[in-house]
Amino acid sequence: MAPDGTRPERFEGHEYPQTLPEPDDIQAGALAPWNTLPQGERTGITLELVESRLKNALRHLDNSVIPGDPSSMTVAGREGQPIARRSAVLVALFEEAGETHLVLTRRSFSLREHRGEIALPGGGSDAGETPSDTALREAREEVGINESVVRVVGWLSPIVTLALGSAIWPVIGFLDERPVMATDPAEVDRAFTVPLAELLAEGTFLEERWRRELARPGADADGYFPIYFYRVPGDLIWGATARVLTELLCVVTGVDWPEAKRVWP
Repeated sequence: MAPDGTRPERFEGHEYPQTLPEPDDIQAGALAPWNTLPQGERTGITLELVESRLKNALRHLDNSVIPGDPSSMTVAGREGQPIARRSAVLVALFEEAGETHLVLTRRSFSLREHRGEIALPGGGSDAGETPSDTALREAREEVGINESVVRVVGWLSPIVTLALGSAIWPVIGFLDERPVMATDPAEVDRAFTVPLAELLAEGTFLEERWRRELARPGADADGYFPIYFYRVPGDLIWGATARVLTELLCVVTGVDWPEAKRVWP
């Protein structure tokens, strides 16, 4: 916990079923990157606006390509160890009543890894698959969204994880309407949607600074690295999914993404 023995306040009264692998040393983090934006600029986010902002950020397939494996992409904290696992997730967006919504899942509590965590539909790549191929196939298998109803439009920064030695490619796809979802209970406990405006609302975002005994790449001079959280009804988004969403929300609001140059743990 923090040096003065106190743990930063979290979401008062908010309940969630996950167990977080917290270190002993936790401090309060920064405010949301969009904290200075007036509320009026955090609502009314249409797909048209999202697409425009993706183009401005060079994250749209009209003016950029999904990155391949950078030569420097090795497992963080294990210099020279190449990525052994590749996966992709689908950032599935649709518009309803003038607001863009996002598809999320809660992973099954019976899974060996990341059980019960909130995630984007996705999973490991098969041989020869592109990130788009993987994201679309996994979305169909996990939540029943057929590839034919998704227009892949862009991407977000690949993430390399320390725990599993894997790389995750987030692929952005647009849907014409709210999807009818059918989950695979072996992988997904539930599927749900949330408007981007809710993720941008006051009181939803929280950043903490964690420090573990083993130093992490990207940590500051004192050994702390940021962990993001989002409160959603009945649950909490954190970890790699929260990183992806933070970049997405920075792009769609036109603010700087604080971690653009960070080497993530």
